[in-house]
Amino acid sequence: DGCVQAQDRSEAAVPPVPDLSVVICSLNGAAGVARCLDALAAQTIYPRMEIVVVDDGSTDGTGDVARAHGAVVITHATNRGLAAARNSGLHAAAGPVVAFLDDDCEPDSHWAQRLLAGYEDGVLGVGGAIEPETPRGFMAGYLRRHNPLQPLELNLATSEKLVRRFWLYLRRQWTGPADRDRRDVYSLTGANMSFRRQSLLDLGGFDERFRFGGEEGDLCKRLGLTFPDGRLVYLPDAQVTHHFAPSLADTLRRSRAYGRGSARLYRKWPSVSPTFFPWPLAVLALLVGSVWFPFLVAAAAVIPLPLYPQAVREAIATRRPACLLDAYVQLMQEAYGDIGFVEGLWLFRHLVPEPSAKAAAADPVTEPMPVVRAAPARVLLLPEWLGRRLDRWPPAERLARRALAGRPGRWLGAGAAPFVGAGAFMGAGHGTLYFPWKGKN
Repeated sequence: DGCVQAQDRSEAAVPPVPDLSVVICSLNGAAGVARCLDALAAQTIYPRMEIVVVDDGSTDGTGDVARAHGAVVITHATNRGLAAARNSGLHAAAGPVVAFLDDDCEPDSHWAQRLLAGYEDGVLGVGGAIEPETPRGFMAGYLRRHNPLQPLELNLATSEKLVRRFWLYLRRQWTGPADRDRRDVYSLTGANMSFRRQSLLDLGGFDERFRFGGEEGDLCKRLGLTFPDGRLVYLPDAQVTHHFAPSLADTLRRSRAYGRGSARLYRKWPSVSPTFFPWPLAVLALLVGSVWFPFLVAAAAVIPLPLYPQAVREAIATRRPACLLDAYVQLMQEAYGDIGFVEGLWLFRHLVPEPSAKAAAADPVTEPMPVVRAAPARVLLLPEWLGRRLDRWPPAERLARRALAGRPGRWLGAGAAPFVGAGAFMGAGHGTLYFPWKGKN
């Protein structure tokens, strides 16, 4: 499988039956691994812990650093991606609970003890807070005010409908981040999360097609489907510090990567509303319109402030006008996320989707069905006035169907979606135009 256990368990500092296994996955992160292992050695329950480091194809001596700290080391000959690295750590772990840390994270000394204390009856996974620790500067402050490493809230499970998701998106813009309270959540964050080991093994572990971005969301969704009464709990006091050097370029790069992960997640689970942000396209529409109406340039320059009102609120509360720039950074982040999402729709177009929960429950067939790799689904949601005109003019409808059959049609469908589908575009049939007023498609 491309990995070797580079250190015998008897040579590592591992208790006979650990209560907690901690898995650190790293690619050329030797310095961060050393810092993380030092912090784990200071844990209040360290004698009851097992540490597993997965060296995912590093060339900087990451494995040697981990062995020097007494960790069990798993080495991948080549880089296989984060999901595959976590699976290697999962299978090497011996504890009933497995926690996952990133190599640039440093856990608080009570972190492990608090994670284990969260495992009440019915709890499948526990995660904690991830606080950025960066050099001073605007981007450092921005990421503290808009920490992207937050769990997905439980209200996402109430409905998969676009209107509901769009409403939650708008509400988040006006209400700010969630309270720092212990609570059940929809999905945990990969840099600081833990699960019952047997539950993950029952699922088959992480989906290794997710190399970066979306793998923890996919795992948590499968946990919810397989164990509908199980709970995922967020504990803010089970905290880790995230060390990194912030920059606008790195923030946008990560947003694009997360967008691709979101597209893969959507291709796998078409019933889940995709994450596609509407405001970048709204601003783009204003800029395009300024070709004919020049005053729209001014509107495009100002409109991010009411679209992202947290920036205005923060600037007033702290008396720091520089916080107004937060709105423009958020706009760029969402734009790069959309770019990554559209890229991902094309890159993962052949990914075979999972059946929806309703379809699986209604399917009376018990024999395993052969897998057919069909062409990816595409649907273009059209405004009613435009759809009715196409319906009355068959040549136009045929032309639209033909456009959807090729790559430009994908871009058209994704680009038009925020104006006709409340922030996302959905797929339900090859080259299909969906007219909502005609009944079910």
